[in-house]
Order: sequence, then structure tokens, then C-alpha cells
Amino acid sequence: MIHYKTKEEIELMRESALVVSRTLGILAKEIKPGVSPLELDKIAETYIRDQGGIPAFLGLYDFPNTLCTSVNEHVVHGIPTKKPLQEGDIISIDCGVLLNGWYGDHAFTFAVGDIDPDMRMLLDVTLESLYKGIDQCVAGNRLGDVGAAIQQHAEKHGYGVVQELVGHGIGKSMHEDPQVPNYGRPGKGKKLQEGLVIAIEPMINMGTRRVVQLKDGWSIVTKDGLPSAHFEHDVAIVNGKPEILSTFDYVYEALGETPPDFIANR
Repeated sequence: MIHYKTKEEIELMRESALVVSRTLGILAKEIKPGVSPLELDKIAETYIRDQGGIPAFLGLYDFPNTLCTSVNEHVVHGIPTKKPLQEGDIISIDCGVLLNGWYGDHAFTFAVGDIDPDMRMLLDVTLESLYKGIDQCVAGNRLGDVGAAIQQHAEKHGYGVVQELVGHGIGKSMHEDPQVPNYGRPGKGKKLQEGLVIAIEPMINMGTRRVVQLKDGWSIVTKDGLPSAHFEHDVAIVNGKPEILSTFDYVYEALGETPPDFIANR
């Protein structure tokens, strides 16, 4: 069952989402060779609690940490470790917050120092795919329009779109209906309506779309060992149009970078 939100509830969800956004901005300053994902995890937990929030992932389905940190061929659900990041790595950081009874869920894939141009292209296309999907979040469209826009853009560049894991509705629970696949057929699936709030999160692989789960019961990795990227926004349909509740502005500010035009000009 889909729980549609009022504009007042959406504003409360925006507060939760922005705590996650600010957390990612703080982490952006710390990501460098030699830093471990576990160190980043501790920084994130401290900041979230200082904001009056609760780390949403910690203990969710028995997950042991505040962040999901997925390095290189790890797609999602990576458990933070003490292994230091290295120059040329990429790390996807997925973070969730529970604040005032509402959830926020948000992810960004970071470069660690200078990365290979092929890795940079993967990050750029995955980010573009996210916004292609967001642009389809218009009342009257269908979930298939969102997934198709993501899939078509990623596959046009020769990348694999993960199908075993999908986005989701979000609200009083971290995972609500509907499921939001990153693939699909235009005009198919549930109709998008006013008050819908979903987490859209393309997971795009440099090679095959196939993935496997590691023995830790959490980490999802690419079957061919090639890198994967993951970006995520919380998006509400307000006045019939997509409204992004989270933001990457804090990340770009921390990195000293200008957002791409398709973000800056929205």
C-alpha cells in the first residue's frame, strides 16, 4: 500500500533528508587516501546524533553500522571496514536518518584522489541517469517511465543496470511501497500521483549488470569485478512535479566543485 504524504509531511521529510545531505557534505571533506570507511562511519554517526537524529541504517535488519560504504566493485550495502582507501578508488556512501518520525535516505559516489577517466565517466553517467529518472516524476506518468529513462541513459553508454536491487517509497518507514526499479518500459507500472515520495537510486555497473552477495550477508558486488556507482535522492511529487528533498550542494561545496549544469540549473 502506498502512503501519500501531505505538503506538511513532505516538509518534515525534507528536514530528515537534509540532515543526510549535510552528513555527506561533512564526509566529502574527509574522503582521501589513507582514511578508512570505519572512520567515516564514526564521523557520520556523531554528526547525525548531534543534529537530534537517529542513524537509520544502524540496526535496521540488523545492519551493524551507520553508513553503507561500497568501494570499487562493491555495489551497495558494504559494511565499513578499517581498510584504508587508496588513491584511485571510488566509494559509494549511502546514509539514512530518522528525525521527528520521518526517514531520509541519500547516496553519493565519491572519487578518492585522482581516478581513472573511465571511472569518472561511470560516475558522471550514473549521476545523469538519476536526474533523467527524476525528470519523469510527474503526476500522470508511471514508474516504468522513471526506470526506462535511467536504463536507456546508462545502457546507451554500455553500462549494466542492476536489476536485483531497486529504489523504494519512503516516509514513516525506511522502505515503503512502491518499489522503484532502475529499468522498465515507458507507460507501464503504477501511476505517479501527488504526494508520492520515493527514493530513486540507480546502481550502474561498468560491465555486466550481474551481481553477487558476499558471505557477510550484506555486501553486493559486481560479478565481473568491475566498478559500480550509486547515487540517490529523495523525491516528492508536489504540484504535479518532482521536488528533490535532498541535495548534493553540500558535497559540491565541500569538494570545491561546481555542480553540473543539469543540477545547477534546476
